[in-house]
Amino acid sequence: MNRAPLKRSRILHMALMGTSDPSGEAEASKEKPFLLRALQIALVVSLYWATSISMVFLNKYLLDSPSLQLDTPIFVTFYQCLVTTVLCKSLSTLATLCPGTMDFPSLRLDLRVARSVLPLSVVFIGMITFNNLCLKYVGVAFYNVGRSLTTVFNVLLSYLLLKQTTSFYALLTCGVIIGGFWLGVDQEGAEGTLSWTGTLFGVLASLCVSLNAIYTKKVLPAVDGSIWRLTFYNNVNACVLFLPLLLLLGELQALYNFSQLGSAHFWGMMTLGGLFGFAIGYVTGLQIKFTSPLTHNVSGTAKACAQTVLAVLYYEETKSFLWWTSNMMVLGGSSAYTWVRGWEMKKIQEEPSPKEEEKSSMGV
Repeated sequence: MNRAPLKRSRILHMALMGTSDPSGEAEASKEKPFLLRALQIALVVSLYWATSISMVFLNKYLLDSPSLQLDTPIFVTFYQCLVTTVLCKSLSTLATLCPGTMDFPSLRLDLRVARSVLPLSVVFIGMITFNNLCLKYVGVAFYNVGRSLTTVFNVLLSYLLLKQTTSFYALLTCGVIIGGFWLGVDQEGAEGTLSWTGTLFGVLASLCVSLNAIYTKKVLPAVDGSIWRLTFYNNVNACVLFLPLLLLLGELQALYNFSQLGSAHFWGMMTLGGLFGFAIGYVTGLQIKFTSPLTHNVSGTAKACAQTVLAVLYYEETKSFLWWTSNMMVLGGSSAYTWVRGWEMKKIQEEPSPKEEEKSSMGV
């Protein structure tokens, strides 16, 4: 069956709202026993949770550990991009040498494609850099609240770029998220742990996440719709663009003077961080494949809640009732937005088209 090409406005709308193409969802899949499918979903969700939470705690260690005392956040991000690039190329080579062993696209660096992906790469660099800078300056427990405005930026950009209005209920959930964000900032300040620098980086990271979704949809055709090819080109471009930043910010000099530069433990942790960065893209796609984009959002919200609790316990922190309330507002608002968007999309799909209504009225 031939599928009609999507309009650019439709593609941007799907990117901003986190929904998939309804025509693609209509494709039938092979039925599996309920217990087997439930077990697969449980394993995939657990893998996503473990990978994501481990990556956050490990990055916090690399970025702000008193034992390391390494103040090179750009280099940490650069090295993780380098590891991802090497892994992508290695898996591509292995798939070529041993066909049938794994399903991985062939990767060959094409400068024309790299230039086409460059606008997305700039946003991608902003997203991962601001994420790491936010994590460097704020605690893991506040990290989720500090980066909680992604949904709000999705709604804002959908109006500014697509002139798409948002329902009252969806706007109401965004209001809850914003209220939770400001309450969280207020409570961090009351406890004397607020970092305005880290909070600003969190807001910028949220904006870049929304922009990344838009540009990903626009750039995918340049890499034949392959997420792995896009990952490869994104990280290659990022590695090149990070080099002048390392020189300008003096991080190469700081790294040269780093006392643990020759430590196997340090490079092991750095490489492990890169592996987690590569793996999170895979397990995210896996979770969406076995569930749905909306369920993935719900799982991400629940994971953020578990991550916050673990951070408070691990770092032996004591938080006030209002601080916990801010987290619940952010998580509750995000979950409510996901539910409202899912309900609205389902309602749209179930409504008969004007042509069908015309036929039924004519008795055809």
